[in-house]
Amino acid sequence: MDRAQVRRGEGAPRHGGRVLADALAAQGIDHIFEVPGESFLDALDGLYDQQSRLKMVTCRFEAGAVNMAEAYGKLTGRPAAAFVTRGPGACHGSIGVHVAFQDSTPMLLFVGQIAHEDAGRDAFQEVDYRQMFAPLAKWVTQIDHAKRIPEVVAHAVDVATTGRPGPVVIALSEEMQKDHIDVPDLPRRTISPAFPDPAALQQMRGMLAKAKRPVAVVGGSCWTAAGRAALHRFLLDNNLPVTVGFRRQAHYDGTLGNFAGDLGVGSDPGLIAKFRTADLVLAIGSRLGDAVTQGYTLLDLAGSVPIVQVLPDGSEIGRVFHTALGIVSDLNTFALAAAALEPVEPAWAQWTTDLRSLREAQRAVPNYQGALNLGTVMRELEGLLAPDAIVTTDAGNFAGWATRFLNFSENQRYVGPTNGAMGYSVPAAIGAKITFPNRMVVSLVGDGGFMMTGQEIATAFHHGVAPVVLVFNNQMYGTIRMHQERAYPWRVSGTSLTNPDFARLIEAYGGHGEVVSETAAFTPAFRRAVESGKPALIELRMNPDQITTRATIADLRAGTAPPEPAGT
Repeated sequence: MDRAQVRRGEGAPRHGGRVLADALAAQGIDHIFEVPGESFLDALDGLYDQQSRLKMVTCRFEAGAVNMAEAYGKLTGRPAAAFVTRGPGACHGSIGVHVAFQDSTPMLLFVGQIAHEDAGRDAFQEVDYRQMFAPLAKWVTQIDHAKRIPEVVAHAVDVATTGRPGPVVIALSEEMQKDHIDVPDLPRRTISPAFPDPAALQQMRGMLAKAKRPVAVVGGSCWTAAGRAALHRFLLDNNLPVTVGFRRQAHYDGTLGNFAGDLGVGSDPGLIAKFRTADLVLAIGSRLGDAVTQGYTLLDLAGSVPIVQVLPDGSEIGRVFHTALGIVSDLNTFALAAAALEPVEPAWAQWTTDLRSLREAQRAVPNYQGALNLGTVMRELEGLLAPDAIVTTDAGNFAGWATRFLNFSENQRYVGPTNGAMGYSVPAAIGAKITFPNRMVVSLVGDGGFMMTGQEIATAFHHGVAPVVLVFNNQMYGTIRMHQERAYPWRVSGTSLTNPDFARLIEAYGGHGEVVSETAAFTPAFRRAVESGKPALIELRMNPDQITTRATIADLRAGTAPPEPAGT
């Protein structure tokens, strides 16, 4: 967009809502996920005039809308915009902001606000969003004067997409949206990414040359196709064993011979044990956070094992674990530069083979009790997924079935909340399918998470997209039940659930429903779901005793006696 195009609106006053819509289009925003509210009626009116450039997705719940926008950011590396109303709407949407912040996802959230002249009067639905979102977002601001809209929106996009990506929250005061002003739009700026220091790259190569048991940990966000390809070349050329961070499984092709598995909740104990013997850790995009480092126990805080950490934000490097070398760089730029380095002569061929063997051994499916073996189901799902499929996951123990038994290939994507937010997967799948309507999208979700935001399936019908939802039904909040049985065996309190007939539920919307309670029924049911061309749901009726991929409730209770009945 050239300057003449940008300024063509001068001389024709627009109300603030239209200025906002035009500013979003000028900044390259193309998807809006929203639940309408009276606090931004003028913005909605402005969006009416930008329908050809801004796809507006009307959702059923603010948490669903913001999670759809977050999934868009994860999959594209570019921010979408979410709009929610003031007070309750902002509170509902805040969970998606927390997801985006902890997951380093670019996103814009616009919140309708009271008239700024009424601030401080405890007006209807009044909230100070600068205070509310301060710990959840990269930047929080409020627009009280319409002439500031182009400036603030342009800066918000820059903040959301540079350094460590993240969410920006912008409150829109009510009367500002009505003001008619003459102000030019601003074109999208190009900001050069941070390049790695060549001397640091050579130092990293020298550290690799001396290592005997190195491990790479891949994480981060906003990877491009070129960046991923370069990363693969660097890691393969040096035959480095590769692990991925929590819910970052598709950051690296799991079918490659140097993929060793994931670090996170439910990781392979054998991999964890091997990792503790590493003599060099190359953390590319990983903050080495709580889940990845097994509660900050996997590495020595003082850095006795040398750590090379590559992140786009220098303030995050060495934040918890002392690093031997920190490299401030855009991740894709780093990968391209690293791939151009002369590979070292690896002294760790057997080490890489051993770690890969652990991954393959982990994927061998045990003979689980019950008619439905979810390990086998996941292995079958791997073969049923399209080469460019997008898989979304919710939080919960059920997610361990996919991470243990399913390898994601080069062009597939897997997105989930690293902050452990339930209710993410179904909205994320719908947002993904709206963003990429020609790709297969599969949502993995527990019965607890589905009942939190599963009503967003109505949004899929409204916008004509057809994801496939797999509901893992064990009639409990499984993760909490696991912890409960470990701490207070036999004393089940507050974790049991009563569910609807999920298949009939989606049929009531007009979709395709299936119930699978035996292993052999899964593959034909999945094929029918895909071929239906409708939003589809397959309920997987699990053995509730199989609380994780490695333990049953009976295992957790072993050696403990049932409590005496109450009142005896």
